[in-house]
Amino acid sequence: MKLAGCTWGASANTLRSSALALCYSAAEYCAPVWSRSVHTSQVNVQLNSTMCLISGTLRSTPLPYLPVLSNIELPALRRKAATDKLVEKIVKHDSWPIQPDILSPPLLRLTSRKPMWLDLQPVDIKSQWRHNWKLAQVVNSHLVCDHTIRQPGFGLPRQQWSLLNRFLMEQGHCGACRNKRRLTDTDLCPYDETQTMSHIVESCPLTKLNGGYLGYTLRVKTLFRG
Repeated sequence: MKLAGCTWGASANTLRSSALALCYSAAEYCAPVWSRSVHTSQVNVQLNSTMCLISGTLRSTPLPYLPVLSNIELPALRRKAATDKLVEKIVKHDSWPIQPDILSPPLLRLTSRKPMWLDLQPVDIKSQWRHNWKLAQVVNSHLVCDHTIRQPGFGLPRQQWSLLNRFLMEQGHCGACRNKRRLTDTDLCPYDETQTMSHIVESCPLTKLNGGYLGYTLRVKTLFRG
């Protein structure tokens, strides 16, 4: 059952808890076994869709932002953490038949196979996530002080939370985005200017906030920096 739309539905906290309990628990079942498969991208697509629902964003949202706005670690890092936890448990139990395969792995017969013992170096999820975020070139990243915590505004009503995130991403129901997805024939506003998300709040006479760009910047910073 769908729990939320773009303007209605459960809060981000409720959606996050539901996603972890229902979607992620199924998507990560036995992850240490298959996490190095070439087909994991198909699982990531579904998890990205879940994070879009939590954050109220569109599918055109830059992927590095989805874990930040939903406060869920990257799928690949979560699978790596599960693998590290399992390997640590195996090493501690001498009686487990799988331990020799980990400590003294057999020869790899097929190069297409990537068993877990090929990568036994544990990874700190938070550190790796911070490293990945620094490398990501995304719009308005300077407004996010700490991407590993729940962002200010996480408890806002659904409509405000979704709208705020769409303006932050500059991906929403504006003329430029709709024209790019071929939903309209033009990307112009009623004043014959390209209608982007920033144009709506900065310069369009019909919709701009009081104070134009300054007012928009102050409101976004107030919500995302507290």
